[in-house]
Amino acid sequence: MTRRGHARVLMYSHDTFGLGHLRRCRSIAHALVERFNGILVLIISGSPIAGAFDFRARVDFVKIPSVIKLHNGDYTSLDQHIDLADTLEMRRAVIHHTAASFDPDLLIVDKEPLGLRGELETTLRMLRGRGTTLICGLREVMDSPEQLAKEWTRSEMVRKMSELYSHVWVYGPKDFWNPLSGLDIPAAMERRVTYTGYLDRTGKATPTLHGQPLPGNYLLVTAGGGGDGAPLMHQVLAAREAASGFDQPVVLLLGPFMKTGDREGLHKRAAVLPGVTIIDFDNRAETLMANATGIVSMCGYNTFCEILSYDRPALIVPRTRPRREQEIRARRAAEMGIVDMLLPEEAADPVRFAKALQRLPARNRPSQATQPLALDGLDLICDLVGDHFSRLSRNDLSVVGAGL
Repeated sequence: MTRRGHARVLMYSHDTFGLGHLRRCRSIAHALVERFNGILVLIISGSPIAGAFDFRARVDFVKIPSVIKLHNGDYTSLDQHIDLADTLEMRRAVIHHTAASFDPDLLIVDKEPLGLRGELETTLRMLRGRGTTLICGLREVMDSPEQLAKEWTRSEMVRKMSELYSHVWVYGPKDFWNPLSGLDIPAAMERRVTYTGYLDRTGKATPTLHGQPLPGNYLLVTAGGGGDGAPLMHQVLAAREAASGFDQPVVLLLGPFMKTGDREGLHKRAAVLPGVTIIDFDNRAETLMANATGIVSMCGYNTFCEILSYDRPALIVPRTRPRREQEIRARRAAEMGIVDMLLPEEAADPVRFAKALQRLPARNRPSQATQPLALDGLDLICDLVGDHFSRLSRNDLSVVGAGL
């Protein structure tokens, strides 16, 4: 096809559960177009609600058929009338055609190096043959070393990553956690790994939240997409019911993937409790974060970045199954004095949970910890992309505001 002036970055986000992968890709895409003129970013996303988010100029997305990850780790089609194998085949076809047509200079793959069930491998080899630079971006915590080694050994992931990827970006600081621990990583691949630091989420908050009035001095309870968030929400309401001294206003942000029955049950239970506000979903959750006195969360990656970015006292109740990612992140952050943590079985004690919630507004902010965590990930990613295009002598790529 005929190439035009703009440099092109393609991003892949498999999006089987929650909002984290899409939101991470969107943050990186927005940072790139804010830093550079002459760059286009296209995100391939499996999120069923990708269209609910605003995208900046020169950032767009292609929606592939959605696949949902169940609590036991299995997958199913979002449309129950379509077989999973057929859905995966449609996804592979759309991904391959989009990549071939867009013809990117860079491909950034989020979290799943070969895509969902290997759906990306053929496209990766096609793009590498065309000269596209392939980058794999990993969360700072993937899962327990034992579980990751089991899964990646079965799929020969390390060997294939070594063959295909020029760079591996870890979206966190090196001294927090090594997502590849427990794996036999070749020295050549280790040299391709760059720790970027966490991704700053400040600057995204807006003055109002779709006009909905909010109480002052509130605790925000959030579970990301909400697909597995109902237990945490019920535990907070149980704490409110059990402890008369816990009367601080609470805002529950349920998330778009919470089941209808769970959502209705929470609304019904909260209706008789004073000082409890429920918001089903808002695509500008950063506003709620920025104005909260404290945050109660399950510790998904993006929520953790927002806690750090808005410097809010946080109480974490991590998910521990089927993956230990949130638990590992929460334990490490608690060790460093960044957050407080309760395990789900501890939060199930309403009196204990209520006392922890009452203490939350008075705890130190993350920035006051002995080892505060850096939030320079987006800046470093932009530097890396800028250096890459500089080596290619792309005269059309210039820094915004530099007068070039």
